[in-house]
Amino acid sequence: MRYELKIKDKILYAEKGTKYIEIIRKIQKEHPFKILAVKHNNNIKELLKEIEDSGEIVLLDTSTLDGFRIYQRGVLFLLYMALKDLYPEDKLYVHHSIGSGLYCELRSGKPSQKKLEMLKEKMLEYVKEDLPFEKKTISKFRAIKMFENVDLVDKSKLFKYRKKDKVNIYICDKYFNYFYGYMPPSTGYVDLFDLKSIDDGFVVLHPTPKSPDKVPEYKHYPKLSYTFNEYKEWLKILEVSTVGELNSLIAKGPEEATELIRVSEALHEKKYAQIADEIIKRKNIKVVLIAGPSSSGKTTSAKRLALQLKVNGLKPIPISLDDYFVDREKTPRDENGNYDFESIYALDLDLFNTHLSKLLKGEEIELPKFDFVHGKRVWSGNKIKMEEDQVLIIEGIHGLNELLTESIPREFKYKIYVSALTQMNLDSMNRITTTDTRLIRRIVRDFNFRGHSALATLKMWPSVRRGEDRNIFPFQEEADIMFNSNLIYELSVLKIFAEPLLLMVDNSNPEYSEAKRLLKFLDYFLPITVLEEIPRKSILREFIGRSTFKY
Repeated sequence: MRYELKIKDKILYAEKGTKYIEIIRKIQKEHPFKILAVKHNNNIKELLKEIEDSGEIVLLDTSTLDGFRIYQRGVLFLLYMALKDLYPEDKLYVHHSIGSGLYCELRSGKPSQKKLEMLKEKMLEYVKEDLPFEKKTISKFRAIKMFENVDLVDKSKLFKYRKKDKVNIYICDKYFNYFYGYMPPSTGYVDLFDLKSIDDGFVVLHPTPKSPDKVPEYKHYPKLSYTFNEYKEWLKILEVSTVGELNSLIAKGPEEATELIRVSEALHEKKYAQIADEIIKRKNIKVVLIAGPSSSGKTTSAKRLALQLKVNGLKPIPISLDDYFVDREKTPRDENGNYDFESIYALDLDLFNTHLSKLLKGEEIELPKFDFVHGKRVWSGNKIKMEEDQVLIIEGIHGLNELLTESIPREFKYKIYVSALTQMNLDSMNRITTTDTRLIRRIVRDFNFRGHSALATLKMWPSVRRGEDRNIFPFQEEADIMFNSNLIYELSVLKIFAEPLLLMVDNSNPEYSEAKRLLKFLDYFLPITVLEEIPRKSILREFIGRSTFKY
């Protein structure tokens, strides 16, 4: 049998039994970056797999998100192997991304620079040996015993509650491990990386989609790092640090799940109260700005903070940035000639700053209202004036950018960055990304309140992420405080809503591989079904519905 393969503008042919890597070797020299895997008819395939069909092939390297993930797993496997070779009693914990790196810790404590150098040197030895990452499919019960025997009980707990009775593990040299996702063909494919000491651990650096052929410079984000560490302390209070531990608790019954919900929500409420207390303490704060990426829970956070400020005797006045859009024809355009509604210059900055200045002087203003149907500003007739006991609450993606409120002295402003900074991971080496949590939230919300399918949300998500990279993340350290809107139990709830939506994405769409990845991810979670126990003012209600707030 002969297969016809379309790769970019070329047609290649492969006989039955041919592996993808044999085809890739023929075209690698023409490609600027090392090809790590392929997407064949919208399904991701590892290079060591045999070709079984004709069709279109997309090349995955570190300039692509899927290729980046594959490269990262390869580097982490190298690090695990080096650690076990040099320090067999130690253990690796992969926590979260920060800047362009991946923050990790060791059970033995903060590693010295010499230890990191030795680990890196050992990893490079493996790279030179070009050892294959061999995939093996075994029963989950055998996998459970295997990982218990090598001090990876967290992986055993993860497998325990999986419906499938088979597990794919990877073997390299004398080591085996489990990674959620695909791997490169061999150690020789992951030859660029660095280890840098940070805080109580270190960051793993390697090529990214923005820097596909070199290791990027690391920029530290101390406030973001502090917020992640704060949430790590919350996990200790909840006694849940991995999905396996979460599932163990859920499996005990609805009473345990209910208690988890209550304590998680209480931690959120406590944090809102602390932020309100801090605003009151500063006395001169007149403008509270709340910003964060898509589906981070900004709107609910603004409403819940307003309640806490009222408890402290302040009367919040909400102002919507959406009403300060310029008329449609004045909207800036992006590199493709489309309207760029996420640009800060899509807002009438002059009018907005004029209104803020007048309000702070005690003058009356008339709030505008933007007519989205006709793309024009209209005047609402709604006039407001600030009193001594009032504070403005402004929620929007540009809240941390000083350009938005440049006419207002910094000491009058309090900036809050909100994001779902996921700290709980699948196991000690397979992390849950903040982006995945937000994407699943958005899929559920878009369907419930905007009539969008999961496919439509997946199609627009790359554009949303580009906007965040330009307009939000560069300013996150400008915040006075960061609020982590993640709830330890939320993915066990969102699973119920998201799975049927993702199942509707079929393999005729390029987004199929991403839908398939998210379904596999959600399969690790046991569902929480006591939805009535989720408070009506919970951030989660912004996505699943029945919130006490109006959006």
